[in-house]
Amino acid sequence: MGHNASPQQNGVGEFHPRVHDAITNPQIRANFRKAMDGLMEKRQQAFPSDEELERTRELAAAIRLRALSKLPELLEKLEANLIAQGVKVHWAENGDEACKIILDICNGKNAKSVIKGKSMVSEEMELNHYLEEHGIEALESDLGEYIVQLAEETPSHIIMPAIHKNTEQISDLLHEKTGTQKSRDVEYLTAEARQQLRERFEKADVGVSGVNFAVAETGTLCLVENEGNGRLTTTVPPVHIAVTGIEKVVENLEDVAPLLSLLTRSATGQHITTYFNMISSPRKEGELDGPEEVHLVLVDGGRSNIYQDDELLDTLRCIRCGACMNHCPVYTRIGGHAYGYTYPGPIGKILMPHLAGLDDAKDLPSASSLCGACGEVCPVKIPIPKLLVRLREESVAGDHRHDNSVVKGRGAKRKGMEPLIWKGWAKMHKHGGLYRSGTGLATVLWGLLPDALLSKGMGAWMSCRTMPKLAKTTLHQQMKTRQQVQASDNNQRENAGDL
Repeated sequence: MGHNASPQQNGVGEFHPRVHDAITNPQIRANFRKAMDGLMEKRQQAFPSDEELERTRELAAAIRLRALSKLPELLEKLEANLIAQGVKVHWAENGDEACKIILDICNGKNAKSVIKGKSMVSEEMELNHYLEEHGIEALESDLGEYIVQLAEETPSHIIMPAIHKNTEQISDLLHEKTGTQKSRDVEYLTAEARQQLRERFEKADVGVSGVNFAVAETGTLCLVENEGNGRLTTTVPPVHIAVTGIEKVVENLEDVAPLLSLLTRSATGQHITTYFNMISSPRKEGELDGPEEVHLVLVDGGRSNIYQDDELLDTLRCIRCGACMNHCPVYTRIGGHAYGYTYPGPIGKILMPHLAGLDDAKDLPSASSLCGACGEVCPVKIPIPKLLVRLREESVAGDHRHDNSVVKGRGAKRKGMEPLIWKGWAKMHKHGGLYRSGTGLATVLWGLLPDALLSKGMGAWMSCRTMPKLAKTTLHQQMKTRQQVQASDNNQRENAGDL
C-alpha cells in the first residue's frame, strides 16, 4: 500500500459509520440508483446472445488462468522484449518502492509537473500525495479523476471515478474550483474541463499512465480509454511512465481481443472504446511525436502472496471492468467511498484483505449478501462469492483447512470466548443426552431473562431483526406429550368398547 494514510484508508473501525451515512444520504442513493440502472441495462444490451457471452467468458477465463500459470516466465519475457525495444523496466515490491522509483525518474529529469492518465494502481500507491509532498504537481487528466481530485476525494468506482456525483454537483464544483459557468449542459462542462486540461498537457514534464494489458510476446503495453487523455499523456510529455500490477501480463497479442471485447461491454456497455493504445517503445528516429523515454514500473504490492494460494489466485484474473460493482446490491446502495479502500465493491472485498490484511479489512468479506450476482457477471468468471466465504472463514480462523494461508491478519474477527463457545456447541451436538439437557436449560433461562438484556447481548444481529422466541417446551417433550395423549385416547376408546 501507499506511504501514508489517505482519505481512502479510513480504518476498519470507521466502516459501519460510513455505511450508515451512505445509506441515509438520499442524494447518494439517488445518484447510484440512476447510474447503476443505466449501466446494467447497457451491459444487457451489449450481450444479446447468452451463448456467445458464455463462450467468450470461458475463453477469457482460460486466457487469464494460462497467463497466471506462467506468470514468472511471462514477466521475464515481457521485460526482455521491452528492454530490447528501448523501454526501461523497474520492479517494485510495494507502493512505497514504486513511488520512490517514479520520484527518482522525475528528479532525474528535473520534472516539476506530472500529468496522469487513469490508473488504479497509482491510487493504490497514493502516488499523487507522494509526488506533491516532494514538490511535484500531479494532475489527473481523466475527466472523472479530475473531478474527484478537484473535490479532494478518491474514486468511488474503478471505471467511473465520479459516478457518485450528479451533473448539478459537478457544475457547482467546476464553478467553485475553476470559474466555469454553472450549467446542466454536460457537453459544455466537458468541453470546459477538456480545455483546462489541454493546456496542462503541453507544459507537463512527465506523463504517467496505467496499463490494461501487458503483452509478453511482443513487449506491448495496451491502454484502453474513451477521452483521448491517455493518448496525450503517453505521447506529449517527453517522458512516459507506465505503472501496473504484475498480474496484468498476458501471453500473446491474440489474447487481448476477447479480453478487450468483454472489458468494454462489461464496463460501460460499449462494443469498443474510442481509443486503444499500443505502446512498445519510445519515439524512434524520424517519428514526429511520442516520448523520448518510456518506463514501465511493475508493482507487486502483495500480489505474489496471493499467487501462492491456488484458490485465492483467482482474484488476480480481474481485468478491472467494474461489472461486479454495477450489479452488487450492496455497492449500488452505499457507493465506493463507504468501503474506505482503493478497490470497493465485490472485487475490493476479496482483493483488499490480501493487500491491506484482514486485520485492517476484516469487515469487507461480510459486507455482502452472497446473492452471487458478482460471480454471474464477471467476464473472466472469478468465483467471487466462493472467495468471500473463504475470507470469512479466515477472518475468524475457525477452519483448519487454511492454516497455511498467506492472508495477513488471519483470525482478526475471532473473539476471546468464541472458540470455547463453538467447541461447546460441537460437543453438545455430538451427544444426544447433553443436547437435550442443554436445550432444556436454555429454554428455561431464556424465559427468565428480560428482552432488553437479550437484545443487548446479541448486538448488531438484533439491529434489524425481531427477537426470536424459544418454545416453552422442546420438540422431544412435545412429541412425548402427544404420544401420551394418543395413548390415553386409545385407552378410553377401548374401555368404551368394552362397555
